[in-house]
Order: sequence, then C-alpha cells, then structure tokens
Amino acid sequence: MDHNSSETKKVVTRFAPSPTGFMHIGGVRTALFAYLYARKNNGTFILRIEDTDKEREVPGSIDHIQNSLRWLGITWDYGPGMETPFGSCIQSERLPLYIEFAHKLIEKGLAYPDPYTPEEVAAFKETAIAEKRPFLIRDHRPESFCTWDGTKPLRLKVPEIKRYVWQDVVRGELSAGPEMLDDVVLIKSDGYPTYNFAHIIDDLLMGVTHIMRADEFISSMPKFLSIYDALEIPYPVFVTLPPILRDDRTKKLGKRDGAKDILDYRADGYLPSAMMNFLALTGWNPGTEQEVFSHDELITAFDITKIQKAGAAFNEEKLLWMNRQHLNLLTPEEFATFLTPAIPASFKSAPQYNNETLARLVPTIRERINTLTEFQAEVEHGEYDWAFTAPTYDTDILKWKNDTDVKQARPRLQKALELLKNADFSSSETIKATLWPYAEEVGKGELLWPLRVCLSGKVQSPDPFTLAYTIGQLETLARIQSACDKIGE
Repeated sequence: MDHNSSETKKVVTRFAPSPTGFMHIGGVRTALFAYLYARKNNGTFILRIEDTDKEREVPGSIDHIQNSLRWLGITWDYGPGMETPFGSCIQSERLPLYIEFAHKLIEKGLAYPDPYTPEEVAAFKETAIAEKRPFLIRDHRPESFCTWDGTKPLRLKVPEIKRYVWQDVVRGELSAGPEMLDDVVLIKSDGYPTYNFAHIIDDLLMGVTHIMRADEFISSMPKFLSIYDALEIPYPVFVTLPPILRDDRTKKLGKRDGAKDILDYRADGYLPSAMMNFLALTGWNPGTEQEVFSHDELITAFDITKIQKAGAAFNEEKLLWMNRQHLNLLTPEEFATFLTPAIPASFKSAPQYNNETLARLVPTIRERINTLTEFQAEVEHGEYDWAFTAPTYDTDILKWKNDTDVKQARPRLQKALELLKNADFSSSETIKATLWPYAEEVGKGELLWPLRVCLSGKVQSPDPFTLAYTIGQLETLARIQSACDKIGE
C-alpha cells in the first residue's frame, strides 16, 4: 500500500469542528493553518461540521463557526449548505455513507456487532484493573459474530495486532505499541458513526491530503491507522500542531485559564488581520525577522515544515502589540471606518461634529489606543469631547504656574489670536511654526498652557497645535476669543 500517495495530489485540507458552541483559539488556529496551506498550494480548503455527538451539540453553533471564520478572513471552497462533488459537509447528513463503509468491513470479516451490555463491559474493566493489566475489549472478542442489525454498536476487528510506526510532518517518526490498538466502536447504537470512523471516511471521499490537528490526537493514531488499513485506504499526510499554552507555559490554555471565544476578541475591538497574524505566529516561525504580516503575506510565507513542536504561549500583551501594528497600517479613512461602530450618538449630535473634524482627530486617537474598546473607554471618560463641543471650564485653570494672576494670560492669548488669523492650518506643524517664535519669546509655558486649556477645557490633553489643527481655524479663533472675554470679565 502506498502510504505517501497523497503527497503527489492536489492539496486538500479541512477544518472539521464539532458544533458545541465555543470557538476555542486552538481550534481557530488549526483552521488557519489548514487554510493557509491550502491557499499557499492553490489547493482546496473544506469546512466540515462533525455533528455525530448529538448530546454535545449546541443550537446555532454552525452559524457561529462560520461567522468566526469569516470575521478572521478565512474562506472555504466547500462547506455547509454548498453544492459539492462529495455530498454534504455536515456529517449528520452523510449517514448512509458511513453505513456503506461499515458493511464493507463486515463483508471482509473486520467488523462485528458488540454483544456485550454496558454492565458486562464494566465487569471486564474491573477485572483488568484488579489484575493490573490494561483493559482491551479485543481480549473479549466473541468467537463468532451475529448479523449486525443496527441495534448494537458495530466494532472494528483490528486487522493486525502490531506496533505502528508513522510519519508526522512536525514530530517526525512516531510509533506506538500494540497495547494502543483496540476494537473501537465504528457505528453507535443510535446509528451515528464515531469520530474515529467518520472522519476517515469523509477525508477519503473529500480527497483530503493533509490533516492538521492538535497533539491530543497522537494517542489515538494507532486506532485511526488500523481503520485505514482495514479499509485499505492510503494514509494522508499528518501534521500535528503544537498546543497553545497559558502565558506562563505551565499548561494548555483552557476556559478556566481565561480562554475566550474567538468572537469575544471582535467584541473587544481587535482587528481580524491582527488576530490572524498573531495566531499564525503562535506555533509557526517564518524563519525571518518579520513579525507583521498581511493576509497575502502569510499565505506566501506559510510553510508547514516550520511549524514548531513545542507548545506556544498565548501572550495577550503580544496580541495587543500586534493589534497596534495593524492599526498603524490603516489609512486615515480606514481607521475612521474602524472607529465608526464605537462613536456614540452624543458625539454625532455635538455642535462641531463632522467627518472632516473626525478625520483630523484620527492621528490623536491612533496614538492613544490599541483596541476599539480602549477608544470606547476614552470616549466615556470625555477624552475627546473638546473636538466636537466648545469646552466649559473655570477661568482660574488658564493661569500658568509662574503667573500671579490669570489676567496675565490674556495678552498672550490675544497675540496668539492675532497670529493665528492668517496662519496655515494645513497641519499641526504649520500651526506650531506660526506660534513657536512667540512662545520662545514670552516663555513656552506662559503661552502654551492657557492656549491648550482654552482649546480643550482640560489640564491634560494633546498639545495646542494638535488641538487647533483638529478643531480647525474658525473654532480655534472662537475658543481663544472666548477665553480672552472670560478673563476680561
């Protein structure tokens, strides 16, 4: 049997989650690697739903899985509800296929109906424990098999009790002794196939060449391989992905350790491009110094031989850093679009709110935030109210620390008003160039402090040149005049 024949075929990969209602980071990373490899090789990527364990299924999960992948930017060639050359991509809609292959094994004498009750199996286990030996159902295989009518589980009759050796792209040569082989259940008494059986049939019929999955499946590989051999199916290429660990690397990242559903990161204001970039580098090393990748750059660079063996830590700080890098790649227009969902109605109804002012505010916001939720928090704290609403403030805060009276600020503000009437407002730098010589003449704090306060109404805000550029010339002049009038009063 040619166990390497899949290497010469067109690349076909798949992501095959169970619809259990939670899209774990590890599962999404598996989908991403399978997707990147298929795209890199002009191959096919399939989204398959493995819903044969009906007790664990959560309503709405199939939509949730698809929405999660779409948000990240992962597209599939075949998936739920699509016409395909191989039938449905939802396992519960493929039951006749599994029964067909089950009968092939029965005809070969390699499958039999389980004759035991759960109580009898429990007694076998107790005896094995008492005798300090591993429990294997194949040790209790009946001498003769009755006809399978579907009311009892159907078990594989392991075709050969042997030590299995197989190749893994990431782990190299792996092996397991015959104690790992057993007569696993193929079809349950409810008519649904087990994962062990169904995924092998689906991968065969869908032409899957490369299987990427978590390291937790390594212990099950001998059972999988025995089913491949029983059906005389060539092995696909196996690619075992490293576990995603907690930041302290002490254990796998789980829900109890703060693992979140992938769409929670969307709600937290992360860019999908940043999350894709971050997940790609969680367990894969491009072999260069580059850390920030676009979608297309990841496809070009992705190489399964550079997937790491060791577990990869999920570092929230690195994710935050990555999101900032991707925010920096956005054009001002794209950044404004990114902010739009978080702009409250109170902003939009403010006196000076308009798209031009928002666009001029973008650089200030860009410098301050890493995620959309950080922007929302700053909005709630009134950090940007000055951009759209003339500030109210106590005149005393216009007084510079070296002045004895706030009235000393008035002539300086009047001079700034005079200079800015004919100033170039095309950038904060041109505004600074207009005011800077006078600021150096009278003292930087003496001018810039009252100017900043009268434009923002705050003792902490961006510099006055940025403030003036953001709100525009007319509003700048009006706010300075208002401060002069207040001081005069």
